[in-house]
Amino acid sequence: MARMVWTKSSYSGTHNCVEVGRISDCMAVRDTKNHADRNLTATLPQWSTFIAALKHGRFDS
Repeated sequence: MARMVWTKSSYSGTHNCVEVGRISDCMAVRDTKNHADRNLTATLPQWSTFIAALKHGRFDS
């Protein structure tokens, strides 16, 4: 079984943030302060759609 490699944004510095990881054909997001808690997972097409929406300001207030 492949091991998940987690990455935290360099913009977060020492602050608590989220980490993302990829394994096989899925992406996962977790809280940096609580690794034992559940992850949010998405397929690669779902993840791509989410990132595109972020870049285009879809979730801006």
